Amino acid sequence: MPSGNLTKGQADSMTSSPPPHEMLARLVGFDTVVGCPNLDLMREIADWLDSHGISCRLLVGPEGDRANLFATIGDAARPGYILSGHVDVVPAGEPEWHADPFTLRQTGDRLIGRGACDMKGFVAAVLAAAPDLAEMALTTPIHIALSYDEEAGCKGVPHMIAKLPEMCAAPLGCVVGEPTGLVPVLAHKGKAALRLRATGVAGHSSRPDLGDNAIHALLPVLIAAEAQARALETHGPKDERFAPPWSSLQVGTVTGGQALNIIPDRAEAEIEARAIADTDPKALLAPVLTAADKAGIDAEWLSSYPPLALDAAHPLAALMTEMSGQTPIAAVSFGTEAGLFQQAGIPAIICGPGDIARAHRPEEYLTLSELQACHRMVLDLGRYCAG
Repeated sequence: MPSGNLTKGQADSMTSSPPPHEMLARLVGFDTVVGCPNLDLMREIADWLDSHGISCRLLVGPEGDRANLFATIGDAARPGYILSGHVDVVPAGEPEWHADPFTLRQTGDRLIGRGACDMKGFVAAVLAAAPDLAEMALTTPIHIALSYDEEAGCKGVPHMIAKLPEMCAAPLGCVVGEPTGLVPVLAHKGKAALRLRATGVAGHSSRPDLGDNAIHALLPVLIAAEAQARALETHGPKDERFAPPWSSLQVGTVTGGQALNIIPDRAEAEIEARAIADTDPKALLAPVLTAADKAGIDAEWLSSYPPLALDAAHPLAALMTEMSGQTPIAAVSFGTEAGLFQQAGIPAIICGPGDIARAHRPEEYLTLSELQACHRMVLDLGRYCAG
């Protein structure tokens, strides 16, 4: 395939099975930025799957303008495997992009575009394989689960997981295709995030006695957060599978005030905790919530998802070792939706094309060879499920 732009026109109607790079071009062409509508993309995917006789449900979320998608190839009444990916992407406003980030282009072996690596590449490989899977007469079904707003703290997928019992038999396992170099990953950290709001009284800075400084009101909470971060590092439990091997906590943003000579009447901070396996990420923020309550600071949960921990001896680990040809690694420190599937009683593992170091960066890319390898892995899983 020659170098250059890969536009929507190369996969005009999604009525036949395109090669995976053309499917990726189609997906990247929809700017499904986190927190924004995605119904145009999801409806087109649903129509395309339906054209190949694949049963599919659009599950519109409470926001009304975005949806999850769940499709089944095979008999949904039999236990099967879920292939899971999110279709939302982070914003692409960085000036370092060399061209439109929502038009996939190829330079050498690189397929460049927002979401190419994280994680529309995996989704493209699965969708491109779907017509072939549908022809395999699967005795063990394969489900396709596409979610929204993963990048906002896995906000979309819980709505889909809650409906799984009415859509399929209890699954044998779930493969979440985040970029791992197609190496199966057994564990990841969990995460919880808080927004804290302080309200004060504005006034001239020369008369602090007539105002109430909202930034000052936040200070005890920020101090409590920093103290908890140090305590987790020095005295908290350790799990050497992770880097760093302890649960962590940080203040990510602090905002407030209008000008140096105005007493700030409002201030906000956002604080996150990342938890090693067998640790509740929300519990890590308990000292912060206690300090906020004492200071009269409003607290709002922004997101939360649990850690993942799959036993290396689990059959799903053995299956993905066979499908990927790679020995599983113990853990990664970034989070995924896999922990939520596990929490719902579904064994889960992470395995997808690309490198997480390329995600959330300008000129994000997946290589053509990585995409093709993932496509082959999905087809191999189909042959396994047809055997």
